[in-house]
Amino acid sequence: MSFLLRFLTWWNSQTLNTQFWTWRHGLKVGEDAAGNMFYKTKDGKRRWVIYKAESEASQITPEWHGWLHHTWNEPPTELALPRRDWERPHKANQTGTADAYVPAGSLYRAQPAQRSDYDAWRPE
Repeated sequence: MSFLLRFLTWWNSQTLNTQFWTWRHGLKVGEDAAGNMFYKTKDGKRRWVIYKAESEASQITPEWHGWLHHTWNEPPTELALPRRDWERPHKANQTGTADAYVPAGSLYRAQPAQRSDYDAWRPE
């Protein structure tokens, strides 16, 4: 079943064609904490990622994102970016999950906030 999923779908890690392309042309540059593997061509012009799980671009940390988009030439494995003490750790997009951000007053909150500064208009 795993072989069939890899053959027919692109969102479950890599397809067979991507695996063959990576085997022929790719040089492994590094791996992030989530297990995603990063590659480049031998001439360094193309860069890509093989996701460990579902293909979700928000899983990529800012360091690797900058390298993938040619913002800087050295990957984070060779030259780590300086981290500030006010920076939070990277977190993938949580939309559609139980951890998604829900602002105060939203109908999606379990306990909607009661507003005392607003009175709804009612016709007389």
